[in-house]
Amino acid sequence: MVKFSRETSITLDDVLDVAEYLEFLAIIGRDFASSLNIGDTLDNALHRISTYMDAEAASLFLLEEDSAEVVCRACFGPVNVNGLRLAADAGIVGRSIQANISQIVRDVEKDPDFVRSVDASTGFVTRSILCAPLSVKDQQIGAIQLLNKKGGDGLFSEKDRYGLQVLASSAALAIINARLTTQLIEQEKIRRELELAADIQRNLLPKESPIGFPISGINVPARGVSGDFYDIFELEDGRIFFNVGDVSGKGMNASLLMAKTSSLFHCLGRTIHDPGRLLGLINRELCEKGTRGMFVTMIGGIYEPETRTVRISNAGHEPALHRDQKGNYQSFGAQAPPLGIAVDIVPDGRFPINDISIGDGSLYLFTDGVTEGRLGDGSILGVEGLKSFLERNAAIEPMSRLRTIADKFGQTGLPLHDDLTLLVVEEQGTRQYE
Repeated sequence: MVKFSRETSITLDDVLDVAEYLEFLAIIGRDFASSLNIGDTLDNALHRISTYMDAEAASLFLLEEDSAEVVCRACFGPVNVNGLRLAADAGIVGRSIQANISQIVRDVEKDPDFVRSVDASTGFVTRSILCAPLSVKDQQIGAIQLLNKKGGDGLFSEKDRYGLQVLASSAALAIINARLTTQLIEQEKIRRELELAADIQRNLLPKESPIGFPISGINVPARGVSGDFYDIFELEDGRIFFNVGDVSGKGMNASLLMAKTSSLFHCLGRTIHDPGRLLGLINRELCEKGTRGMFVTMIGGIYEPETRTVRISNAGHEPALHRDQKGNYQSFGAQAPPLGIAVDIVPDGRFPINDISIGDGSLYLFTDGVTEGRLGDGSILGVEGLKSFLERNAAIEPMSRLRTIADKFGQTGLPLHDDLTLLVVEEQGTRQYE
């Protein structure tokens, strides 16, 4: 006999029991730490625990996300109850979870909470139960249940209850860590997918216009991917097609619809040089393929350098602003709803057209992220604010002017409220046309 104090004495058998138990805990802990498959680990752990504690069967129940039910996610014994669902407050398992306390039931027939229907459906005969909650601090995620102690009087002891509770705590921590790891992996996967989507979007946007080119644009996404887009491309006859668009909604769905709409415009615009007819065809395609309640506002236009005229069609987009050489402004609002709402949205499927003489002035197209964007003092820029800013920077080269406007919103130090896209049509007198 080994003496530790006058009040406590521990036999050599006790010391050996503790050593064996600590070794068992180390094995279980190592299994949890080394496994990448928490499902297989739980099955193996239940096997080990049942064998170590002489239980005839065992099951591990986890709470569903809404905490309304518990579901058996691992089991050991003669009957497979994986997938068994119970109300979160039902049975000994529910009682253990709700009270966050280990439960010993020495005779289930005398316990009113015992769920007899499970035995009735499986043919298994439950006599005694030991149940421990799976919890870390105040976070409860489920319970481990052992059934029918083998040998002796067939009853679980207080030592069994203490041992299972320690094991349950280790299992709960492993499950929570596995869930966090899974979430981190999913977040990383989503991050990479968004980066790829952003790269694809950037490749869909036109390259920066060379100095002297009459049309320039800029796009600044509020997030990794953007619902805004613009395009500029020159036709064989010297005319230049352009657009500015904004997809409703945010995130991946908006970016996918943006890619589709932008690609349709760029492809069809090579052969269809009427902006109204082009928007009509894009609208039909979006409606026929379905956009799940999403839509696209867009201005599509074609510029004639020799006459310095623009023909535009506006489908539910922000009004285009024409500034003449004297600083007077005229707006050209939408004459038709956005694309993707209805096939027969306009007569003959052709969207209305506006012909604008640019002359020595400028034509500005932009998304609502510009006019509804917040400045450093918290105010919203608005159309009048945009006009005022354009006047103060009218002498700046067009592309630099657009960058200056975009930088205005970046000065707040806060994330952008919405994507920003601006485009300007303006002759600079440095390009020769044959």
